[in-house]
Amino acid sequence: MEVAGGMRKASSHASMAGASAGDPDDFDLTRLLNHRPRINVDRQRSFDDRSLAEHSISGTASRGGGGAYMESYESMYSPGGGLRSMCGTPASSRLSFEPHPLVFEAWDALRRSLVCFRGQPIGTIAAVDHSSDEVLNYDQVFVRDFVPSALAFLMNGEPEIVKNFLLKTLLLQGWEKRIDRFKLGEGAMPASFKVLKDPKRGVEKLVADFGESAIGRVAPVDSGFWWIILLRAYTKSTGDLSLAESPECQKGIRLIMNQCLAEGFDTFPTLLCADGCCMIDRRMGVYGYPMEIQALFFMALRCAVLMLKPDAAEGKETMERIATRLHALSYHMRSYFWLDFQQLNDVYRYKTEEYSHTAVNKFNVIPESIPDWVFDFMPSRGGYFVGNVSPARMDFRWFALGNFVAILASLATPEQSAAIMDLVEERWEDLIGEMPLKISFPAIESHEWQIVTGCDPKNTRWSYHNGGSWPVLLWLLTAACIKTGRLKIARRAIELAEARLARDGWPEYYDGKLGRYVGKQARKLQTWSVAGYLVAKMMLEDPSHLGMISLEDDKAIKPVLQRSASWPA
Repeated sequence: MEVAGGMRKASSHASMAGASAGDPDDFDLTRLLNHRPRINVDRQRSFDDRSLAEHSISGTASRGGGGAYMESYESMYSPGGGLRSMCGTPASSRLSFEPHPLVFEAWDALRRSLVCFRGQPIGTIAAVDHSSDEVLNYDQVFVRDFVPSALAFLMNGEPEIVKNFLLKTLLLQGWEKRIDRFKLGEGAMPASFKVLKDPKRGVEKLVADFGESAIGRVAPVDSGFWWIILLRAYTKSTGDLSLAESPECQKGIRLIMNQCLAEGFDTFPTLLCADGCCMIDRRMGVYGYPMEIQALFFMALRCAVLMLKPDAAEGKETMERIATRLHALSYHMRSYFWLDFQQLNDVYRYKTEEYSHTAVNKFNVIPESIPDWVFDFMPSRGGYFVGNVSPARMDFRWFALGNFVAILASLATPEQSAAIMDLVEERWEDLIGEMPLKISFPAIESHEWQIVTGCDPKNTRWSYHNGGSWPVLLWLLTAACIKTGRLKIARRAIELAEARLARDGWPEYYDGKLGRYVGKQARKLQTWSVAGYLVAKMMLEDPSHLGMISLEDDKAIKPVLQRSASWPA
């Protein structure tokens, strides 16, 4: 199977001190992935059983037709819910872990965050702790924040909560969205919503925020992508195709795709975005083509093309547009956003002011713009996708979410995925420290901080999104570790988190170069810090859960890469 080979290949790149092919922490997962988990629904052909080749530009795709099956563990089953174990997670017939006491506390906190609408749970609020006098409304259900909670419920065999959430947000998508008399695109998903109760009339209603209440008034670009990714995770977890194939969900997917695939003046396949449109929701200099959005965009495109029904004219047309974009986007990202030691040396020797299509330095990046820290940060073995690439600009910062989603979506090649994990090992103190995981590295400070953040007091150096450490990212790190066969990294990171999370009250983020201090404005009992830990633990207990959030490499979108070089041989 391709995935087994990919994992063995990635494991051979392991560079952690003392690691070896025989290391029990980095064992071959093939025997686990070949084992079918129990399924609680009748098996139907999964969306992911169809390669992108079946959705070719020629339009010959047909649902259930004889296309090439993806030769991976993912296409063999949908990880379903089974019997619950004592710690509240699906029982595993393959691995046995003594439940950590923290798991019980985490589930208790997660359930206390549940929000109900007309008697049905529809999501989790951002934080259970409301002791702060801050104006921020943490009693809302944020779309991106709910994702790790949703995965935890799916892994625990409670899909109805996730189904309710997907349907309610889909309903909100259909609302007319206006901010200061300006109408947003039809496909925009809300950043969050809340339940308002009228005790006198005894009625409840939903109130959504599409950016009109957000800090900076920026609409979230990532909400629609997370919704599609979560819809596919629900389908993989339950084996139930009826929700994704319903006319309402099909329309919702098409609306999101139409909005982000709209033709314009841009010459790049990447998605142009403003600051504050993703998890980094304040001004942090990520305007342009932020890596986080491009990785989520790529993953959402792949999930959408697998879930859309080609028997309708609109669905078929959208699938063809997605297939075209995926080819261009994968080539662009793998070629121009990727940075390793050799590529850094090439950029360092770039010529500038190159005109015509034969230019090597296509974005006219000035070598003198390379910050000094990059040369020390870049190991001889390892690499990562840089934060941003646009005309005369390359943001060399490391952003965790974009790089790990790139691994899960197979935007990163197997070699690039292994290199990203090598970088994490080599720069453990910088990226993990004493509390996983740095959302970005390094922090910007002094005069640069004033210009880039607008003197944002929350984004001071090594705090919040400016180099802060976010426990929620633990689930993404663990998923990437399982996919690349690097379990030692995940185990070590989880142990670090377990030593402090409960003692510190499950904070939203940590401050400091090593993540030693609870964030100066961090909320306690932060729901996605709790959920991120639970998902990481459950994936280690049962690695087959990876199938609901991971996509295997598709040969149909794997272009031949040609490395840029300033001085070609």
